[in-house]
Amino acid sequence: MLSIDVLDKASQQIYDTVPDATIIVNTHGEIQYMNELAQSLFGYEENQLLQQPVDQLIPFRFRDAHTAHIQRYVQTHQPRAMGDGQILYARHQLGHEFPVEVSLSPIQSAKGFYVVCAIRDVTERVTIQQTLQRQKQDLERSNEELERFAYVASHDLQEPLRIIASFTQLLAKRYASKLDQEADEFIDYIVSGTKRMQSLINDLLSYSRVSTHQKQFDTIDLNEVLEQAKQNLWVLIEDEQATIESAQLPCISGDRTQLIQLFQNLFSNALKFKSDQSPVIKIQVKNTDEAFEFVVEDNGIGIDSQYADKIFVLFKRLHTQDEYAGTGIGLTIAKKIVELHGGRIWLESERGKGSRFYFTLKK
Repeated sequence: MLSIDVLDKASQQIYDTVPDATIIVNTHGEIQYMNELAQSLFGYEENQLLQQPVDQLIPFRFRDAHTAHIQRYVQTHQPRAMGDGQILYARHQLGHEFPVEVSLSPIQSAKGFYVVCAIRDVTERVTIQQTLQRQKQDLERSNEELERFAYVASHDLQEPLRIIASFTQLLAKRYASKLDQEADEFIDYIVSGTKRMQSLINDLLSYSRVSTHQKQFDTIDLNEVLEQAKQNLWVLIEDEQATIESAQLPCISGDRTQLIQLFQNLFSNALKFKSDQSPVIKIQVKNTDEAFEFVVEDNGIGIDSQYADKIFVLFKRLHTQDEYAGTGIGLTIAKKIVELHGGRIWLESERGKGSRFYFTLKK
């Protein structure tokens, strides 16, 4: 075991029992003491590095910077705690490198100033972090490729589907009185199925655009966004004799087009799943520490609370096509838009008592 005459027996015993590799160096960067963990970590035997430069434990490419760092430390005597997030690299006797965390503490003895270096091998942690980072990058790349594929596939499917729909409708018009009832029914099935497929593709295209067509955020007045969403749904609002009431809304940083689509999708959902009463939609906002919390409340049919999370799943429907038309993607798009703006969205509802969609948007 390397020994240092500035330490008494009790002090050496303490350093020998600490859970980290410990090295003590003088102001010249020469090793005065290594506990057994340090010897094991770096692969040296007892007394092998006594009075040797500590640079031997540092990779060659970092030695000049380390010498300058030691000189600054001797002048400032500023301690550095373990776990400050700074990963350094050490060099084993056999030549391989490994990541470490290091804390530095000054000690003063009758013979001068010394630096206590506590060293922790963080190879396992760094490996895990690197693996997680690679997995995160792979997942992001996979999601991007999937969204790009959905966009391209949806776009490319439009033309052949349009041809099928056009010729089927032409067939129905030209031979409506010349075919039997069963043939007319078959043609109706084709036309109906084609229209649903067109709607599905258009919605899938809209969902893909939310992620693949990102623009830099601007300062957006949500009152103007609200008015545009209402204007886009003007015909449906008039037909349903709906009322939309709103508090004064704030300005946020966001994508104007996406935010219009967010409110438009929530309004469309409320108008579609209306009750026997005329639809009433109310928008409120609450200012929290980090975000604005919005609630869009309606007096529609509501849903059981057990389905509150499922309605945001892509293509998830709680009703049949005969009951309510649509593809079940509108709320999925709303959720995607909220998340792209750093927020979250959730639902509180009871069957027969309307729905309350809550969502947050960062300030």
